[in-house]
Amino acid sequence: MSDQSVFITLLTIELLIPHAQSLKDKRSEVRGLKERIRSKFNASVAEVGYQDKWQRTVLAVGLVGSDKRQLESNSALIRTLCEEAAGVEVTSIDQEWL
Repeated sequence: MSDQSVFITLLTIELLIPHAQSLKDKRSEVRGLKERIRSKFNASVAEVGYQDKWQRTVLAVGLVGSDKRQLESNSALIRTLCEEAAGVEVTSIDQEWL
């Protein structure tokens, strides 16, 4: 790797799923959102918090690339996708560059 830059960003997204009445309801919502993020942005997505709570979750979304502006753009689009997703409410989104 001579002159190539690699950028890594991590989004931590805390969500509320107000209508979920069971873990099955929650997982159905979360699975759909995770798949949309994965397929649209080729991102790594994992549920990393509140796995045993019915109405809360934390998703970690990792993006890697050589163009920082593209990663910033994709991060903004992921934020918008989460904020516009039916059935979930975003309570916080944090971004780190690694």
